[in-house]
Amino acid sequence: MADYRAVIKSADMTDDMQQDAIETAVQAIQTETVHKSIAAYLKKEFDKKYGPTWHCVVGKNYGSFVTHESQHFMYFFLDELAILLFKSA
Repeated sequence: MADYRAVIKSADMTDDMQQDAIETAVQAIQTETVHKSIAAYLKKEFDKKYGPTWHCVVGKNYGSFVTHESQHFMYFFLDELAILLFKSA
């Protein structure tokens, strides 16, 4: 497993869920090559583990402004790849 440097920029999520998000993102990056597919992988895994409805944005340059359920938001980087993961009703 390759080493990725994770930097959490903003989180409203339990520490365990944050760790799971990082680990799942690493799996996605190792499995998928396209940003859209990485986002889909994360979204589907979190829907399965924590119930719907999760949303995920992956890329190197984007802006965002979202509303999320309490305790269900994380914005982080794995190396230079930005990942926004959040749940909304």
